[in-house]
Amino acid sequence: MRILIVNPNTTASMTATIADSARRVASRETEIIAVTSSMGPVSIEGYYDEVFAIPGLLKAIAEGEKAGIDAVVIACFDDTGLDAARALANVPVIGICEAAVSTTAFIAQKFTVVTTMERSRLPLEHLVHRYGMSSRCKVRAADIPVLSLEDPNSNARDRLRREIGLALKEDRAEAIVLGCAGMADLTVELLAEFGVPVVDGVAAAVKQAESLVTMGLSTAKRGAYATPVSKPYLGLLDVFEPGRLMDA
Repeated sequence: MRILIVNPNTTASMTATIADSARRVASRETEIIAVTSSMGPVSIEGYYDEVFAIPGLLKAIAEGEKAGIDAVVIACFDDTGLDAARALANVPVIGICEAAVSTTAFIAQKFTVVTTMERSRLPLEHLVHRYGMSSRCKVRAADIPVLSLEDPNSNARDRLRREIGLALKEDRAEAIVLGCAGMADLTVELLAEFGVPVVDGVAAAVKQAESLVTMGLSTAKRGAYATPVSKPYLGLLDVFEPGRLMDA
């Protein structure tokens, strides 16, 4: 089984962190192929960044499917371009936010997502509502830039720990969901420190992708995720014309 993990931002060091998390939980027979988007923002923090991360994401998925991958994981907690990716691809596509909250629902009645920037909190609240978890899940922001998680001289990890502590005290959270793919390497130490389940969306998505492939299931291709209708796309986006991207 070959699972393609796409980091839809353009920071390769974050892709390496994501790949390590994925390989720690993947089955022995699963090959993890982690790629960094070839175009777009260096980090995704809010709606504007998200829009410009989607073309590179779709390009990476099209290339992966031509290379014979069996499933895709989108490694951004905004579930960047998830619906468009499912319409494009013929293999299962998993977003790490949906994977994380659905996994956590099996083990906790009340849980909190702790994400990075305040501007990301409301979009994640909308996703939690979409996934039917609003009554069980709160979203908090530690107000830390995504890339500061990789800077040992920043106080990003201390601020993340502080917010987790507040979630346990004020939200009465029974589990914590890490609301950024760049936090994937912190799961084990945060579990040991706080003594509650800590869920990384990358790991959760890998295991869900493996399950779908094993069961022979993929995205429905009638209705919402039907293959896009062929039509001309003009200007800079002509390469993303339905059919052309997969044939390029």
